Amino acid sequence: MSVKRKTLTCKVENVEEEPEMSVLDLPELALECILERLPPDALCSMASVCSSLRDRCMSDHLWKKHMKQKWGRIIGPAAYREWQWHLATRTNLGNPKQGKQKVDSIMAWYLALETGRFCFPAQVYNRENGHVGFMLSCYDAEISYDPRTDTFQARYPPHGRRAVAIENSVPWERLRAPPVDTPPHDLHTSDCLNELRPGDHIEIQWRRNKEFPYGWWYGVVGHLEPCDGNENYCRCHDSDIVVLEFNQYTHGSRWRHTTINRKDHREEGNEADGFYGGIRKLSNEEEISMWRRLWPTEVLE
Repeated sequence: MSVKRKTLTCKVENVEEEPEMSVLDLPELALECILERLPPDALCSMASVCSSLRDRCMSDHLWKKHMKQKWGRIIGPAAYREWQWHLATRTNLGNPKQGKQKVDSIMAWYLALETGRFCFPAQVYNRENGHVGFMLSCYDAEISYDPRTDTFQARYPPHGRRAVAIENSVPWERLRAPPVDTPPHDLHTSDCLNELRPGDHIEIQWRRNKEFPYGWWYGVVGHLEPCDGNENYCRCHDSDIVVLEFNQYTHGSRWRHTTINRKDHREEGNEADGFYGGIRKLSNEEEISMWRRLWPTEVLE
């Protein structure tokens, strides 16, 4: 934490040592540039040196970058609300001012995530280790990080009378922040029905029965039966009926396709085939590419 400089006088044999200089003696801009380049573990070490460096190293603007780089893809508004509730609970248990000072910072949130002390809501692709019944779907879960393995534990809400399902060793690439702020038991309000056209990529809510939470399932908009798919003559987009295809299933499977009415669609289905809910149109190429990477190696029945 100190810098020593030696000055040579005109006489080579005389070496003069200048007084030690603290890193806090550096110009403000230089010190700020150093702190901005430090990784999280180094910032934590610097924060333990003295009160002045502690305040600087805990600054939110330094930790925003680290939070976004590591956690930004899987942390969404629901996780932030959960963190705020967590802060309020801790504050109410102690001195309000002291509690806020200690934990209400991006650094504190980052470290709570990094150590696995804070569980947060996210969504998991192909839940339960890719169970065939969940291929090409994405379900809500409570997530906690395991720093020893750099993976996550997922706790899925109970389905009907089933107990909570727990999956360990979930890798980063199977997680995402919920793309819409709709709880898993609520019907999502579709705002894209009038613009759906053949070839569009979509996600649709589906659940086995009314007791189950929804999962998001990947599909594409198909052509109506009389249409041959010729884009010059296709008028499927003018029809109130929209065909949704799930091409991961074999031809003839009851899960291969369904239809919805774009004018009055809400939840449709029955106890035998499940219930189809709200629809999201996918316009983000990264989202579409993710579903393609998860495509099963074998056609599903």
